[in-house]
Amino acid sequence: MNDQHKSGFAALIGRPNVGKSTLMNQLIGQKIAITSNKPQTTRNRIQTVYTSEEGQIVFVDTPGIHQAKNRLGDYMVGVAKRSLSEVDVILWLVEPSNFIGAGERHILEQLHKVNIPVILVINKIDTVKKEALLGFIDTYRKEMDFAEIVPVSALKDINTDELVTCIMKYLPYGPAFYDEDTITDQPQRQIVAEMIREKALRCLEEEIPHGIAVTIEQMKWRKKIVDIEATIICEKESHKGIIIGKQGVMLKKIGSSARRDIERLLESRVNLQLWVKVKKDWRDSDFLLKNFGYNPDGNE
Repeated sequence: MNDQHKSGFAALIGRPNVGKSTLMNQLIGQKIAITSNKPQTTRNRIQTVYTSEEGQIVFVDTPGIHQAKNRLGDYMVGVAKRSLSEVDVILWLVEPSNFIGAGERHILEQLHKVNIPVILVINKIDTVKKEALLGFIDTYRKEMDFAEIVPVSALKDINTDELVTCIMKYLPYGPAFYDEDTITDQPQRQIVAEMIREKALRCLEEEIPHGIAVTIEQMKWRKKIVDIEATIICEKESHKGIIIGKQGVMLKKIGSSARRDIERLLESRVNLQLWVKVKKDWRDSDFLLKNFGYNPDGNE
């Protein structure tokens, strides 16, 4: 065992839409987890890897902890809660506020049950005045004995270096889990599918709720181009029409927007073909959830 090098796991938890995926992408310096202004964007547990001379942090980005409304929701909450007992340090992301709502209270209940250091990360500090920060810190400090409290802005990359330093304090000494070139344990096909889903969420705005999934039918590498065929799954025929749009305009918009990100990821030109299929109530079907990469039984 290396007595100088640290390595361990850090879970990012919090209510949906507090910036967990944005922070993780910022810390590792590359876009892996998708982001949008819609809650419950992250559905699976995503591991990404930060490596420096001091050590290696394996970040576990979890779905937001929320009140589940279907089998997919049950799965997402289960993934998030299981992660709390499988890491060396927990990063709880909250927004800057003096009000602790029901969602945060629910997470506090979970945190009081674990015997793992918790770092409170107050995100989005670029949206408030500096002098208000002490009040927000004091509000949360009264609720729990945090190992550290670190204000950051994931979007503007403010104080993220300090956060990494704090995380390293609570990791055990030992060799790296991954080689220094590894940035995620996610298969390329899964990252590509998630990038397409992100663009669909962004382009469709409020018209389609969370009832979409994306499957990659095939990825074929040619000399200078990657051919990708993907299907967007929705729950209703009316949703299918909205996703395709008049004369296919919306589907083309989703495809061209996703293609740019995928080309950066794969470092290659991409020929992306998109289809849309209806699978009624797929979020409540164990069979379809497994088919789309979610395991409702809880075994990842």
